[in-house]
Amino acid sequence: MFSTLYLSGFSIDRNDPAYTQSYLSNLPVIQQLEPFFFEKNVTFFCGENGTGKSTLLEALAVKYGFNPEGGSKNFDFHSHDTHSVLYQFINLTKGLALPKDNFFLRAESFYNVAAEIDRMENEPEGTGLYKSYGGRSLHAQSHGESFLALVQSRFRGKGLYILDEPEAALSASRQMTLLSLIHNLARDGSQFIVATHSPILLACPKADIYVLSPDGRLSLTSYRDTEPYCLTKMFLDDPERLLHYLLD
Repeated sequence: MFSTLYLSGFSIDRNDPAYTQSYLSNLPVIQQLEPFFFEKNVTFFCGENGTGKSTLLEALAVKYGFNPEGGSKNFDFHSHDTHSVLYQFINLTKGLALPKDNFFLRAESFYNVAAEIDRMENEPEGTGLYKSYGGRSLHAQSHGESFLALVQSRFRGKGLYILDEPEAALSASRQMTLLSLIHNLARDGSQFIVATHSPILLACPKADIYVLSPDGRLSLTSYRDTEPYCLTKMFLDDPERLLHYLLD
């Protein structure tokens, strides 16, 4: 695809004494994870809930220096310490170039990030921070509007962007808009690492898709072989037939 990778890989340090004492050492994906290397500017992690994709993304983000709840590397706040300790056992391999921008976006704590932006904007000295987020408070917009406003206005390009289930707040049409934004930013030198269930986002051209299975395997998978694509196609091809089995 495109060539700029700011985060080129990661591995698990199983020699850390604390690793064997952590419950994380019992997770299949952590037990089986081999040194991993990114090859494309857009990499998706996909899989059923509970397979560990969000835990993995969170650990990569925290190890890189992001706030566990999201935001840029300049965000330093916490509402709840709910992140795992996996970041303590992950080693990152960084690319030769440094990103000019960065952001960690996670759906489950986006409200907290929006509240922190409001707090900083309303400090006595004023920051003008809203200019980077569509010109007004993210709380003054719908959930979907605020997500897109953040990507359209705050993602400046040539950056590292880690997104955890960004489709959560978006309609199908706005997922298509986000897909376009991701593709265009990646084409211009940004790197995206995304955990998603969305068959729309997974269609991003020239992206790598890795599926996390319940037994811990991490497999490079073609778009049309992913479960989100297969199940969505099965339903749309014959919804009446599938509903017959689901509802009877």
